[in-house]
Amino acid sequence: LRRALQRGLRRRRRLRHLGPDTMRRVVRQSKFRHVFGQAVKNDQCYDDIRVSRVTWDSSFCAVNPRFVAIIIEASGGGAFLVLPLHKTGRIDKSYPTVCGHTGPVLDIDWCPHNDQVIASGSEDCTVMVWQIPENGLTLSLTEPVVILEGHSKRVGIVAWHPTARNVLLSAGCDNAIIIWNVGTGEALINLDDMHSDMIYNVSWNRNGSLICTASKDKKVRVIDPRKQEIIAEKEKAHEGARPMRAIFLADGNVFTTGFSRMSERQLALWNPKNMQEPIALHEMDTSNGVLLPFYDPDTSIIYLCGKGDSSIRYFEITDESPYVHYLNTFSSKEPQRGMGYMPKRGLDVNKCEIARFFKLHERKCEPIIMTVPRKSDLFQDDLYPDTAGPEAALEAEEWFEGKNADPVLISLKHGYIPGKNRDLKVVKKNILDSKPTANKKCDLISVAKKTPDTASVQNEAKLDE
Repeated sequence: LRRALQRGLRRRRRLRHLGPDTMRRVVRQSKFRHVFGQAVKNDQCYDDIRVSRVTWDSSFCAVNPRFVAIIIEASGGGAFLVLPLHKTGRIDKSYPTVCGHTGPVLDIDWCPHNDQVIASGSEDCTVMVWQIPENGLTLSLTEPVVILEGHSKRVGIVAWHPTARNVLLSAGCDNAIIIWNVGTGEALINLDDMHSDMIYNVSWNRNGSLICTASKDKKVRVIDPRKQEIIAEKEKAHEGARPMRAIFLADGNVFTTGFSRMSERQLALWNPKNMQEPIALHEMDTSNGVLLPFYDPDTSIIYLCGKGDSSIRYFEITDESPYVHYLNTFSSKEPQRGMGYMPKRGLDVNKCEIARFFKLHERKCEPIIMTVPRKSDLFQDDLYPDTAGPEAALEAEEWFEGKNADPVLISLKHGYIPGKNRDLKVVKKNILDSKPTANKKCDLISVAKKTPDTASVQNEAKLDE
């Protein structure tokens, strides 16, 4: 009898604790609570790749709807592989590479407006921009479309502008950030006096009007690159001495990852208008790998991949406290050397896939697919709002003159079909301007260039009519 009474008391206490209101408060409504991560089968991995061993905290991998690019070990300079997505299985040792750098490659980034153009930064102090043939490489590529020279030390970060065509940012160990017009091969903005120590990462905001940086001096800065002024900065955003990361979110807030004084990994959310206190600050664990954040602006989910970890944690950012909500962790056995993140337009919408990662092991690259399980076969428009498409919203010159534009959005309802990309042409200024052109060939070229213009003018007139 006594036992039965005690059981009844315990049950009553439990029910009192979990009243209907508390239940409502405990379980937060979110369609991403059950995001399910799964590694693909072995035959869909890219095998026998000698992934780079450079001690640099970049992701070593870049992907887009056509290709996956991976920085590899290379003797006598630096190289990276570019594989068409369908070229899975064992990669032959003699497979052609992109190998024009004279020092190890540290960072690569695909152009968001042209799926065949990729930029690479290297220890040889240069940035090179490459045009990959439509069906992938058949011969090793040694000649870049353009070489951008301006840094005095190794270049560890390259990042394309999200909305303006042919605008590329690079940051080096000379603590300088240079913004290039790739179409002319010129450095148009040079921010060389804003950072007193090494820059860990640089991130553009949604429309590319601002950048935020994390630096070794423990400061997070928000910079207007065209006015060349610091809009906001926070000293000791994370107290620890190990590398930090800072990225812009779609709403203009800044998300950072770093280490506490006790070497615990932290993540924080900041409002650039008031950087005194973070909106949210969470401690995670005591692992020592740098957390690389990958952000999806459409679903407001941040995926954190620690270098040397064997897991991917994901969080949802919302407007209600505690602002950064832990969703789940995808765990595997092997630690990751680097990570590539597929843009939204490269995902399979029929399988409710909301993210795809390309995880680098020591000798292979393994795709990991994140899905939201749904019973219906119909297009899930709540998972796939219109996303940034491959069309540039601005030309480089317009952006440098001060214009801003949000990304041009596309619907993924019928899947994304890659269109034909135009070739990247670099027009060197002031080379022919100074010399009188006696050469007939040049005149022919300029005439050939003019004729389509008149045709397009006529077409426009017809359209207006």
